[in-house]
Amino acid sequence: MTLLIKNIQLLDGTGKAPVKTDVLIKKEKIAAIEENINYKADETIEGMGAYLSPGFIDINNHSDRHLDIFSDYPQEQFIIQGITTIIGGSDGISLAPLVYGSLQTIRDYADVNKINVDWHSFSEFFQRLKKQPLTVNFGTLLGHTTIRRAIIGEPIFRNLSENELKIFNLILNKNLQAGAFGISVGLNNPLVSQTSYFEIKKLAEIAASHKRLFAISPKNKKEGLFESIKKIVYLAKETGAKFLINDFLPFSGFEKDYRQAIALIEENSASADIHFSVYPFEENIALIETLLDNKNKISRLKDNNVVIIHAPEHEYLIGKSLEEFCSTRNLNFKQGLAKLAEIVGSRAEIVEMKAIDGQNLANALANEQSFICSSGSGTMNSVFNNYRAFAKFLEIAEKEKILPIEKAVAKITYLPAKKLGLAERGEIKIGNYADLVVFKEGNIKEVILNGEHVVKEGIFLGISAGKALKCG
Repeated sequence: MTLLIKNIQLLDGTGKAPVKTDVLIKKEKIAAIEENINYKADETIEGMGAYLSPGFIDINNHSDRHLDIFSDYPQEQFIIQGITTIIGGSDGISLAPLVYGSLQTIRDYADVNKINVDWHSFSEFFQRLKKQPLTVNFGTLLGHTTIRRAIIGEPIFRNLSENELKIFNLILNKNLQAGAFGISVGLNNPLVSQTSYFEIKKLAEIAASHKRLFAISPKNKKEGLFESIKKIVYLAKETGAKFLINDFLPFSGFEKDYRQAIALIEENSASADIHFSVYPFEENIALIETLLDNKNKISRLKDNNVVIIHAPEHEYLIGKSLEEFCSTRNLNFKQGLAKLAEIVGSRAEIVEMKAIDGQNLANALANEQSFICSSGSGTMNSVFNNYRAFAKFLEIAEKEKILPIEKAVAKITYLPAKKLGLAERGEIKIGNYADLVVFKEGNIKEVILNGEHVVKEGIFLGISAGKALKCG
């Protein structure tokens, strides 16, 4: 299979200014980059002056915990937005390793009975994925909560014993050596929010020894944000690990704390390898269960427009405001949350509309330390479609000019690939895999995945050309 893309403005991903050229693809890889390529290819795409960039990399994606990666064409909504690679295992929750073959840590997000678990280690999971049709490339981190829960065998918090910590370290080392992209910790999870600094430091040291990513979700995203980030910065400097702070969003009412936290990250960027992920929307997604555990969050939510976006087996509730849900049942806000959890289960999700401060968000999107993410799954809903994060970001970059287009593209391609240790992707150069996107003014026109033309004129062609990815 040969594919020729003509008359495009090439954005190679590294931050260089666009250049007019043609690109030739043979089989899975890029074979030539030059002007006026004269080659009779199997297919020719006429770019008509649009941009050509590497495929976008979603460094914080939740499709795995929702088990969407095992559905038919689950990532269609991602691929049509130019996202060619997603990284799962965020917030301490991953599908591998499963020490006892149990998916207990994702029961809040998906029906675990709909899949047959036939793996334990990352290597076995990887082999399973190689047989699974994938609409996008998929790689994963190792979830701290997933492994910890399996070791202690109880849905409660306690410190690990010395022997348990040794077992934990052995599991991490083995699975990182097998190709996992790093380790994730979700301190926003009530079950692990009390994890000691000593334990987290040990995990970060292991990630650093393998030169892998250490992704962490702060314990406090509103109150106490600055102190949480201060500890993370110190930890990054102390361990030398490659840190990613996930879902680092500027919530309204906490703008000053956010700006101080951003400044702290910038001040220490020379001595600490820290980035953060952010999406370009003013909405915030929350799991019902986490809101019921935090009275402060509930009080803050009262002034926001809260809408139900995920209600397994009760789809009629999707799109309803929580105010509407409560009023028809004569319940106050807290009672309504509890009743919703009772009806739908802990997997119910809501979105806080306009919860994020717009100006601070724009500054965060343009910040040198930020990566863009969807922080979502491939499941569509009629209220908030966060899989559009990358197209939205490019639209903002081009129209509002928050940063040059070449810098915007680098932020969603080359830079996250470099941070992850993702080989032969994220940059358009000869010999790299042909994960490519043709776009103009934020509109995704064509997508090439591993040399296959999978999106044509904005329409997904139903081709599963994705690969399971290992680090290195």
